[in-house]
Amino acid sequence: MPELPEVERLRLTLLPHLLGATVLSGTLKRRDYCTVVGEDGAVQKGPVSEEALLVGGAINALSRKGKQLAMTTADGRVAVIHLGMSGQVLFSVGTRAPRANHQHVEWLLRRGDETEGTMVFRDPRRFGGLWSYPSMEVLERTAWSKLGPDGLTSPLSQLEGSLRRVAQGGERPSARSIKMALLDQALIAGVGNIYADESLFLAGIRPDRLCRELTLEDVARLARAVRQVLGDAVTKGGSTLKDYRDANGAGGTAQQTHMVYGRGAEACRMCGSRLKWSFQQRTTVFCGVCQR
Repeated sequence: MPELPEVERLRLTLLPHLLGATVLSGTLKRRDYCTVVGEDGAVQKGPVSEEALLVGGAINALSRKGKQLAMTTADGRVAVIHLGMSGQVLFSVGTRAPRANHQHVEWLLRRGDETEGTMVFRDPRRFGGLWSYPSMEVLERTAWSKLGPDGLTSPLSQLEGSLRRVAQGGERPSARSIKMALLDQALIAGVGNIYADESLFLAGIRPDRLCRELTLEDVARLARAVRQVLGDAVTKGGSTLKDYRDANGAGGTAQQTHMVYGRGAEACRMCGSRLKWSFQQRTTVFCGVCQR
């Protein structure tokens, strides 16, 4: 599943194509793939309008929180993309859409008098989706207010504070394992199965340790590890395990340097011992020697 680094890489590769571009048309090929939210934060029923698909608007911002990507027009409208497990957003210069099946949304764009470009959102497994908001204020007040600090861009002190609240000495010590806590987007936004395993390895913390057993030193070390792992993955273009591609169709290379994720029963790259794996809602891989 694409996590924060993959969505950030997608944002960076879309920026040159989208900023300053006007949306000439938007085609929704599956009505149930777009959710329209009104000013009051309630979901609107009925057909999806061209306005909801940003038609006629000039895109002036492309922002991200956690795993969600938001396109904003100069008149304030916002469309939010969530890639889910298999989603891709691809861009091609010209009016011919990128060749790909399972396309659910297609936009035609123009920047000034330059050549038109076509952007498609495809999602074979349909775990992702498109959400339309009348403004960034409504998005932040409703959906994004439920997310924790962003794992990449929020101050490190906020990541530590969020982890501290579920650890020993915090306001609400949790009996959850730290691996399960890291997957909670209300704790830290953007970390999924891949980078939870990688962050815990870098921090030297077993994934099955209970949050309430962590020391404040553990918390600080883990917050730094999350920030480093996510940042390193962005520089490598994200992890392409199967479906993920950036806007130009290129895969990432972060998977080539994964220390534990997907490497169960292989040798630890640090100590050489055989990596262990368990199942905590998701497959979890760790080193019984390097992680305590």
